[in-house]
Amino acid sequence: MVALVLVGVLTVAYLWAAYGQRRRWSHLHTWAFLAGSGVLILALSPPVAHWAHHDLRGHMVQHLAIGMLVSLAWVLAAPMTLLLRQLPTPYARRVVAWLQSAPVRVIAHPCVTLLLNIGGMYLLYLTPLFVATQHSPILHHWLHFHFLVAGYLFCWSILAAPDATPHRVSRRLRLGVLTLSIAAHGVLGKLMYGYGWPRGTSHSLEDIQAAAQLMYYGGDLAEALLAIALFSLWYRRSGRRRAGFATRGVHEKMPIHHPARH
Repeated sequence: MVALVLVGVLTVAYLWAAYGQRRRWSHLHTWAFLAGSGVLILALSPPVAHWAHHDLRGHMVQHLAIGMLVSLAWVLAAPMTLLLRQLPTPYARRVVAWLQSAPVRVIAHPCVTLLLNIGGMYLLYLTPLFVATQHSPILHHWLHFHFLVAGYLFCWSILAAPDATPHRVSRRLRLGVLTLSIAAHGVLGKLMYGYGWPRGTSHSLEDIQAAAQLMYYGGDLAEALLAIALFSLWYRRSGRRRAGFATRGVHEKMPIHHPARH
């Protein structure tokens, strides 16, 4: 319930800030945030939480929803840009300075976010950590928090938009990291399916294999959505550049008429 209240508070705060910037703020960003909040509330609701605690398939659905769908939707909502527009200038400068700080630059690099996101899943499902989260409420809630933050950082580092990242990473590197993530996600699903990971649980091999299939195909779907968002943003930027070059070229070719002197 505490998590649901926090999500509600964040959503209300976002809507309040978006209303304050309603003349300059895109409704698409707002709808993206609302979609992410709706999925997160559904994933943390008592029925889904109960299903996820007793059924590995429910856990996998919850994991994909929090770590992939919510994270992508919230990144597309551009919360940092909205925050900077809403804050007074001195506070906005402090936030920008924090975003440009060394810790944020390290943790927001695509390679580091890949390690946090995919590496965290390998650590969870191929070690006794998953069993520990089933018996410790603190670890259980921390796991959900990690899914959300690691997924958000990964999507943000790959898209590098609408909120600007502190890195000037090339498109090839970001696309390469995304491709590596897709491959690593698929390998993990196959390891779980073929070798029955995570071990030491009360789940049957059939349940584990069904959850592994959800990870394999659900992860592909979520990362396909991320790839679509990535190429869409690239297309929009390229279109704006072409439009700018075309406009500049037209102005350069236009003859300059000087007023007649009498």
